[in-house]
Formats: sequence, C-alpha cells, structure tokens
Amino acid sequence: MVKNLMLRVADKAVQYKNRDSIHAESGICQQDCRVYTASVKQLNGKFTTSLNKNIIAMEKLHFKTTINATPEKVWKVLWDDATYRQWTKAFSETSHAVTDWKQGSKVLFLDGNGQGMVSRIAELRPNEYMSFEHLGEISNGVEDTTSERVKGWAGARENYTLKKVDGKTELHVDMDINDEFKEMFETMWPKALVNLKEISEQ
Repeated sequence: MVKNLMLRVADKAVQYKNRDSIHAESGICQQDCRVYTASVKQLNGKFTTSLNKNIIAMEKLHFKTTINATPEKVWKVLWDDATYRQWTKAFSETSHAVTDWKQGSKVLFLDGNGQGMVSRIAELRPNEYMSFEHLGEISNGVEDTTSERVKGWAGARENYTLKKVDGKTELHVDMDINDEFKEMFETMWPKALVNLKEISEQ
C-alpha cells in the first residue's frame, strides 16, 4: 500500500497521504509507482530513484557487529588504505578506495581491473559516522554518472555508524540496495564484518 509518498513535481515538493493512489499535478501514481514527471524519495520505507519513466525501488539493508576495540581504532581500520584492502577482500580480492577521505570528496571504489563505483563522501564525523552517496559506475577506468542505467540508482547511500557501548564498539552499516544486488551483499557483508572485527581486535 502506498503511504507517505513524496513527490516532487516541477521542482516543487508536495506530500500526499493515500493508501490506494496518489494524485499529482502531472497525473496519478498508483500502487505500481510508475511516475512520469516526479522524483520519488520514499515509498513504504524504501528508497527509490527515478529513471525518466521508470522507478527502481531500493530497500535498506542493515548489518551490525560488536568489536572489542575503541571507535577510534575501528575507524582507523575501516579507512586506512592497508586495512581497508584487508577487510574488503570479502567483496573483491583487489578491492581498494581512491580518495582523500574528506567530506565532499570523490571516492573511487575499485578492484584491480578498474571496475567499481564512483561516489562522494556526503557526511563525515570522525570516529562516529561516514556516509557515502553513490553517483555512478566505473568500467575499465571510465566513469559513468549519466547513463540511463546509472540514473536508476544514483543517489543511493551507504552509511557507517560507530557507537561506544560498554567499552566496545558497535558498528552499524546500512545501505540502499535493489533486488539485483541484494542477495550478493547479504552474503558478502557478514564476511566483511568478520574480517573487520578480526583486524580491529588484534
């Protein structure tokens, strides 16, 4: 059922609440959420982005681990180049990131073949919180932030939250994901967090 669907029509945001259909200035959005001139931000708690006449629904995945180390140490393991390469082997043996790790900066998440994602650091609070906004793909070293495929999910977020609890660190990871990659990340993230925990507790 459609609840609290946020539509932006002609650059003006209007909120509608209706369980069955949403009427906008430009037409009607029903349960299949085919919106022709609106950008959809939230649908039943799912993150969605528009691709001209297509809407790709993205849901939020959550992962959590408790690490017997300080938030400062976990933060360092997360983002220092050497340890980043170690814990992200769960995603790719040659995984690495190219960035200066400053708020607003571009981040290239890459494998050894020049494949990966182009993102930016949307928000950063040292030792507490990191939020990436994914902007596009990289193929053979070439960035793509404008293709129709990329526009379908551009703007997806990946967030890391560190909390000190009873002398340990709780790490919460949440990310916007579509059905195409959901199963893959549900398998890979727990392995990555095991790697991170082992390195941080050394």
